[in-house]
Amino acid sequence: MGFMSIPRMMVSSEAGWRDLERQHPTVLSLFVWMVLPLSILPPALLYYAGTHYGDALIVGWSTKPWPLISPMFFLCELAAFVGMGWFIRSVVDSSAAPIDTHDAYVVAAIAPVPMWLSSLALLVPNLAFVAAVALTGLAASCALMYHGVYALCHMSDEVRAASVTHTVMAAGMLCWAAFLAPILMF
Repeated sequence: MGFMSIPRMMVSSEAGWRDLERQHPTVLSLFVWMVLPLSILPPALLYYAGTHYGDALIVGWSTKPWPLISPMFFLCELAAFVGMGWFIRSVVDSSAAPIDTHDAYVVAAIAPVPMWLSSLALLVPNLAFVAAVALTGLAASCALMYHGVYALCHMSDEVRAASVTHTVMAAGMLCWAAFLAPILMF
């Protein structure tokens, strides 16, 4: 599975997901080669945007302590990966669909990729553009979550997969809000 498979994985429960199942990458390899490098993007780009043109995005952002906020954000993202894998497993198990811990963490590693990549919008000092790209990334992450849960649980019920996706994405949104709270508070 390569990054070029991800767009197909957003619109299909077959394309890319079956290859991923056959390859069966370890959670550690997914963490080292996907989660870790991509989760560096948002805090690094927040730091860059905040220190270079923060006030162009939101008044007062240039004076925030970005050297403190960025590493905290990074650590929160890593903790979220661990928590979301566990949460996905719990939600799927409560919906009477089988998923093993490995597959739950595969979904937890793949689903946030569009959100991580949407942070590249912070290179453009325009709040409307950044917000539009972030919302697009969120929609793409929802699609990956849905198709990942549907594919890796081998569900035949789309409503159950949608229900799991809604629950997990709601928890994910709460996590992102919690990550952004320190930025707004400092």
